[in-house]
Amino acid sequence: MNLEELRNLELDLNRGGEWPWPARAVLMLLIFAAVVGIGYYVDTSDRLLELDEVRAKETALREEFVTKQRVVANIDAYRAQLRQLETMLAGLLRQLPTRTQMPKLLEDVSDLGRTNGLVFQQFKPLDEIPRDFYAVRPIALKATASYHQFAAFISAVSALPRIVTLENATLTAQKINDVNRDVAEPLTIEATLQAYRYLDESGTEEAIQ
Repeated sequence: MNLEELRNLELDLNRGGEWPWPARAVLMLLIFAAVVGIGYYVDTSDRLLELDEVRAKETALREEFVTKQRVVANIDAYRAQLRQLETMLAGLLRQLPTRTQMPKLLEDVSDLGRTNGLVFQQFKPLDEIPRDFYAVRPIALKATASYHQFAAFISAVSALPRIVTLENATLTAQKINDVNRDVAEPLTIEATLQAYRYLDESGTEEAIQ
C-alpha cells in the first residue's frame, strides 16, 4: 500500500485492529506524540519553572556572596573605623557630667558670666529633658552686658571641658541718655543655655568620669 492508497482509505476507528500496518503505525505515532506532549505539559514545564527559580536564586546568592566578599576584604578598614568611632564616642561621653557633677557645671557657667561682666537678673536651671543616653538641662538666662562681654562669656563657656550650647539668644539695646559722657549702650540678653548630663542604663551614672 502506497501513500496515495493510504490517503484514499476510509478507516473505521472501531475496527482499528483490521487496519493495514501503515495506518496502524501512523496511529501509534500520533498516540505516542500525544502522550509525549501531555507528559511535557504536566511534568517538564513544571521542571522548567523550577529551573528558572533555581537560576534566580543562584544569581541572588552570587550577588550576596560578592557583597560579603567585599566586606570581608575590607574588614580591617571597617574595624579601624569602628575603633575610631568608639574612641570619639568615649571622648564625647567624658564631656557629659554625671548627676553629682551637674551642680558644679552650673556653678562654673554662672561664675564665667560674672567674671566676664554679665549682671544676671535670672540664671534658672529648668527641668531635665531625657534623651536616649543623656538628659538635657536647659538654663534660662537673663542678664545685662555689652556685646563684647557677652561674646567673651560664650567663648569661655565653649572652652569648658563639658558640653554647653547656646540656644535662642535675644539681644536688646538699652539706650542711656548722657550728654556729658560717651557711654556704651548695654544689652539686655535673654537666652537659653543647654547643659547635657550622661545617663547610665545600669543606674551607675558615676561610671563616666
